[in-house]
Amino acid sequence: MLTTLNTSYTDTRAADLAWALGREPLPALATLDLELNNSKLQLRLLGASHQVLLEEEQASCSETVACIPGSSTPLPLGVAKRVGGWEYEFAARVEELSPDQFASRAQELLALVSEHPYGLAGVFPGSPHAFTALLAQRHEGHVHWRTWHAYPQDGQLVATRTRVGVRVPVCAEIPSGG
Repeated sequence: MLTTLNTSYTDTRAADLAWALGREPLPALATLDLELNNSKLQLRLLGASHQVLLEEEQASCSETVACIPGSSTPLPLGVAKRVGGWEYEFAARVEELSPDQFASRAQELLALVSEHPYGLAGVFPGSPHAFTALLAQRHEGHVHWRTWHAYPQDGQLVATRTRVGVRVPVCAEIPSGG
């Protein structure tokens, strides 16, 4: 799904992005509700980037990547931690692109996400290449999502990957009889 976001472009630099787990839902400009097997997932476009809410049985997880006033947690390159009964993995990278590369990559990503049944993309007014996009899937018992945050004025594209899955308990070895 592709939408034009009715707001000003507030997160104007990749360096302004922060990451947080467990935040309450923030006001969203666009949402996409998904059911992936037993998981309920809500992709949320914020005026300041994205939030993903995941619910499964009695557990929930909230990821926010946005310009969060007062946040002291910058966007990490990688995180791996336990969230309730889940294993949570997050990775981020910043791509530096020339204006031509940026325009081409923006068109490619917007086409991919807007045509995908589990995709949500929002374009900010004033630039067709200023956007935030999210794409989700369930694979091998894990819920995955990818996001892209575009900063055409700096030629920067922030890409994130998240994987959330049920923690598998370590089984003790059973001695063989003998």
